[in-house]
Amino acid sequence: MSTTPQRRGPIARTMIGIWDGMNFVRRLVLNLLFFLLLLLLLVVVFGSRSAPVAVKQGTALVIAPQAQLVEQFSTDSFTRSLETAMGREPSQVQLRDLLAVLAAAKDDDNIDRVLLRVDRMAFSGYASIREVADAIAELRAEGKQVVAFGEYFTQAQYLLAAQADEVYIDPEGGVLLEGLANHRQYYREGLQDKLGVDIHLFKVGEYKSAAEPYILDAASPEAKEADLFWMNDVWQRFVADIAARRSLEPAALNASINDAANGIVAANGDLAQYAMQQKLVDGLMTFEQVQDLMAERGTVDEDADGGFRQVAYADYLRRVGSAMPAAADPRPQVAVVVAQGAIMGGTQPAGAVGGESTAALLREARDDDNVQAVVLRVDSPGGEVFASEQIRREVLGLKDAGKPVVVSFANVAASGGYWISMDADRIYADESTITGSIGIFGLVPTFPRALEKIGVRTDGVGTTPMAGVFDVSRPLTPELGQIVQSVIDKGYRDFTGKVAQGRERTVEQIDEVARGRVWTGAQAKERGLVDEFGGIRAAVADAAARADLGDAGSWRVRYIESSPSTPFSRWFGGFAQSRLGMSLLGGDSALAQVLLARAMPNATQDLQMLERVLAPAPGAQVKALAYCFCGF
Repeated sequence: MSTTPQRRGPIARTMIGIWDGMNFVRRLVLNLLFFLLLLLLLVVVFGSRSAPVAVKQGTALVIAPQAQLVEQFSTDSFTRSLETAMGREPSQVQLRDLLAVLAAAKDDDNIDRVLLRVDRMAFSGYASIREVADAIAELRAEGKQVVAFGEYFTQAQYLLAAQADEVYIDPEGGVLLEGLANHRQYYREGLQDKLGVDIHLFKVGEYKSAAEPYILDAASPEAKEADLFWMNDVWQRFVADIAARRSLEPAALNASINDAANGIVAANGDLAQYAMQQKLVDGLMTFEQVQDLMAERGTVDEDADGGFRQVAYADYLRRVGSAMPAAADPRPQVAVVVAQGAIMGGTQPAGAVGGESTAALLREARDDDNVQAVVLRVDSPGGEVFASEQIRREVLGLKDAGKPVVVSFANVAASGGYWISMDADRIYADESTITGSIGIFGLVPTFPRALEKIGVRTDGVGTTPMAGVFDVSRPLTPELGQIVQSVIDKGYRDFTGKVAQGRERTVEQIDEVARGRVWTGAQAKERGLVDEFGGIRAAVADAAARADLGDAGSWRVRYIESSPSTPFSRWFGGFAQSRLGMSLLGGDSALAQVLLARAMPNATQDLQMLERVLAPAPGAQVKALAYCFCGF
């Protein structure tokens, strides 16, 4: 017996056809996506392993990054390689890399001059700029000419550009030196009067002004006194550095800056001509004219950008870093651990400081037999006290293990940034580093009045007088105020006591220079808080000497860093901040955000601090902070 298959109806055949078509399209899209990702991966992997570029005789090194100068990347290597493969400029340049490039160019007979274009760079302080300036000075001492160009120089950019033998700006550009300022927004009226949020401040030290914006409408006299004291010191050094390079008298340069309005009016508003009159630049040229100048003085290369033989910073960096792989280098090591950014509890990604994650890096250096000495590079305004203490304990652990620890201050090493440093064998700082701010504070926001504005009130019972005192929807009780102030007082005693022990001073001596006051590196050295002037290279050499490692060629430097966050999380973070992402995720208009950012440049940082205060910490109802809003 034979059976005939049942014939499907037209509707069933149509649905099956649609389904098969959808499956085909799905497989096609997935396969295309797979091959696209595979292609991108191959580009990143093989592109990053390309052979170092050849550098011929008479080559000019062109340093022109459009990036922020940082101590440590905050993005992972995969993301950076992918951005490069897609033709995007890197957003960050590491100080260590820039110093390595300048040092290699100094000894490279094939490099005869440097074209320095820093008008698209960004900086977070003057100490790092002065470290680069020292490296440029060493390069000039070897007979290498340095030419700087910019369309328009900011104050910080010009400090670096002034280190060149010759400085040129575009005829439509300019240089405007204006001085230093430290202005912040104050939220007392907005928080307390308008929103009904009560901020209770507990602190030790009349100069500990980090939390003033939450309780005042303007800076306190003590804050203004302290800020002006250290800012004047940084400013006079800034003027002296430029005057020395431009063969000017510091007093005359300062006078011209103070009278800039009249000078610019006399120059008919032409900032470029004004810069020429003030002898801040050597001439007015377009970038094309500067390139012609480089070709005239160097080696003509019609096939190169600008018509002269050159090597770009990124290409030369790959050449510098193409020596023996670190894992195959048997020499003893000086390990460098970077502590950059606010100090927060727990594990933080690369480019941030975490109590547990940064402590783990120091512990890795302690447990590694190849590491003979450690440099802790600090660029931090501080943060949570307990997280700072976790890191400090690991510094002591390294010393107990017989490994010298030298601290190198970058732009800022204040409050908690000083806490993690105070037990080092030696502390190095630049004269313009911002440090000190030895003080403790705590903030307790309460919201009962804010809730009352919308008709919400809090009531209930507790088994003891202490039950529920940490509920921010209730008014602050006197008992809680006593507890918090007692904890803050203890924190300050611990801070000054540990500084006194680490710096071999009495507590009374430390208290005289503490109380939350901020100092420059030069002022801190006068007061015994810093040992030596110098940058990261001086600190590394000192650490090697303390470990008796011999000549520089007999040991190497190794940076110990944590694993960065995943590429997807970094991508999503960038997408969320994009115009499309903000519209899809419910963000406000881009124009409004730009205007807010310009009108309130410190608001985000201030509110992030308040958010950290409110974030619960396991087992810690009272959170002490050692933080410094010190900058300009």
